[in-house]
Amino acid sequence: MNKDILVHNNNKPCYHIVISNTFEELALRIKTTGLNFKRICIVTDSNVAPLYLEMVSKACRMEADRVESFVFEAGEQNKNLDIVRKLYAFLIENEFDRHDILVALGGGVVGDLTGFTAATYLRGIDFIQVPTTLLSQVDSSIGGKTGVDFDAYKNMVGAFKMPKLVYINTGTLLSLDARQFNSGMGEVIKYGCISDYDYFKWLETNAGSVISRNQDTLAELVFTSCENKRRVVEEDPTEKGIRAILNFGHTFGHAIEKECGFTMYHGECVAIGMVAAAYISAKKGYICDADKERIIDLIRRYKLPTDTSGLNLDRKAILNDLKHDKKMIAGKLKFILIKHIGEAFIDTSLSLDDLNEALEYITE
Repeated sequence: MNKDILVHNNNKPCYHIVISNTFEELALRIKTTGLNFKRICIVTDSNVAPLYLEMVSKACRMEADRVESFVFEAGEQNKNLDIVRKLYAFLIENEFDRHDILVALGGGVVGDLTGFTAATYLRGIDFIQVPTTLLSQVDSSIGGKTGVDFDAYKNMVGAFKMPKLVYINTGTLLSLDARQFNSGMGEVIKYGCISDYDYFKWLETNAGSVISRNQDTLAELVFTSCENKRRVVEEDPTEKGIRAILNFGHTFGHAIEKECGFTMYHGECVAIGMVAAAYISAKKGYICDADKERIIDLIRRYKLPTDTSGLNLDRKAILNDLKHDKKMIAGKLKFILIKHIGEAFIDTSLSLDDLNEALEYITE
């Protein structure tokens, strides 16, 4: 059931996304990158290490003279410069040089933090993504965006750094609890909304098989999601234009994530943000109310939240967060709306009243 996607950067082959359901080919795939290294440092967190660190270490030992591991406490609150500093020190103490590589084993927090470290340690060393959550497999491991949070502002410090390989083992999805798996569906549904109406319909039709985590269905889901992201990032690798549509649902999502103190998962917050974006899209007349409700229904079908009930969030704080969003340009917020299900566009004309009305819609 192995699938392989070649990602280009500036019209040149850059890296492969390998989709499997085991780690059996990881060593071979590391070898075929053509990288010349002696040491590998596997970066992972306290949740993933007991499950997969030994298996991945074994694969890495087949290709490297020395394999080290750096394990930090799991959680978004640890995706910060303090952990990066500790990782820098670990690499220096273990004499890693710019010819060695890092392996990010885990979810989006691990991948983002490892990628940022790879982009900045010794002015840049190579790294490989081995994502283990649905969200990281379909989104954060692909496209080269890395970063850490700064004083609770999400991904405020970052860099573009393309991996040399993304190796996806969909078998790891079986170890996720239901809430974490469903969180990944927030990013999956996004692709159907912004660029692939056929995929949106597929998600409607195959909800039962996805939720039951049928391995063949998951392979198709991950492959199609990766293909959707590949098409966008190849066209705009450093987010100068169209790549911004991948932020559909993220403007409100990031603000909600911050104001709830990261007690909600990223995909849950994105789901609520997509409801807000769909509401504005309908209010502006781009989509009909029936399509807005169809999007909300799909979000609910995958057991994701559609409002902030029970969170007791401060609306003024959320609006203030929007003003400090990193997507602001010359005082104008780049907000992603949809013309219809399957086609998104960038809007910079939204007023404070528009945002406040959408906020009322998702908070009441």
